[in-house]
Amino acid sequence: MSHPILTATHKLGQSIWLDYISRELLESGSLEQMVAEGVRGLTSNPTIFEKAISKGTDYDDDIAQGISRGATAAQIFEDLAVCDVARAADTLSGVYDSSGGGDGFVSLEVSPALAHDTEGTVQEARRLWKRVDRPNLMIKVPGTVEGVPAIHALLRDGINVNVTLLFSLEQYRDVLQVFIKALHDRMAKGEDVTGVASVASFFVSRVDTAADQQLRESGHEKLAGRAAIANACQAYRHFLEATDTERWRRLLDQGAQVQRPLWASTSTKDPTYSDIHYVEELLGGSTVNTLPPDTLAAFKDHGKPQPRLLENMRDADQVFAEVTEAGVDLGAITHGLIEDGVQKFAASYNAVVDAIQSKMSTAGAGAS
Repeated sequence: MSHPILTATHKLGQSIWLDYISRELLESGSLEQMVAEGVRGLTSNPTIFEKAISKGTDYDDDIAQGISRGATAAQIFEDLAVCDVARAADTLSGVYDSSGGGDGFVSLEVSPALAHDTEGTVQEARRLWKRVDRPNLMIKVPGTVEGVPAIHALLRDGINVNVTLLFSLEQYRDVLQVFIKALHDRMAKGEDVTGVASVASFFVSRVDTAADQQLRESGHEKLAGRAAIANACQAYRHFLEATDTERWRRLLDQGAQVQRPLWASTSTKDPTYSDIHYVEELLGGSTVNTLPPDTLAAFKDHGKPQPRLLENMRDADQVFAEVTEAGVDLGAITHGLIEDGVQKFAASYNAVVDAIQSKMSTAGAGAS
């Protein structure tokens, strides 16, 4: 049965996705229940998989099977991830079909080790796309300097892409223009653009974590908790402007979908803020918000869906100016967060491979 708060959010033009995956979620019926309530997609990353695999026994049988066929820990991890993502995609296929391919997506990330390797990213993304073999799959590619041309190549090939680790307006502008160019390139070759889907994952709370520390240290406490929202609003303004051009309308006439901004990292890190601060303040049309389970539960419990994104956009320039006058360089913060994000995902990837290797070693010791 649909949840009234999720239904109201969707009516305002925003899709709520779940930022979590695990074998228990898939086998318990929990994902089916969430979809029935109004969850319209799912995102995953190495951090999420690391928690799911290292802290339980749900994957032990799969790991044992991998050992029996001589797979490495990295190969076993990919097999587990591909299996879970494919199952989640099947669960969400009804949303994908009923929305005409607008929702119902599940994301799978290329190895973080390839974040600065354009050709390696393209090759791995194409391989994972074929392995999962679901039309509602999105391949996650970081919006690094090297990732941007890979994103273009994949979209041009008709592969759905979730562009991740976007923090700055400059990054976002480049990514949106690459999306539009890739679709024009497809159209120029006479290829269909209607089935190509993409989101641009703009990270939110981490910006405040960095900015708030500087604001409080400089005595500008009243500006705390506002920089990240203003930063996201700047991106949303550019989205509205870019999709109100003749260049975009030519694609729209051919049935192209917009590349929706997806608000990521929307769990509240500062306990003095509302636990749904980055959900309610970023609610607007043609957007996605991907929520970890605790944030989703909080939003369902006491969320008040209103179109606050447009309201916040009116104040974004002033907030930006005030934050800058307070001595905070948001450009430097967002630039640092890009590489920090890559390193954190790489660390999580290594951790999950290490966790599998540990279980492999334990199983080998038990067998001997």
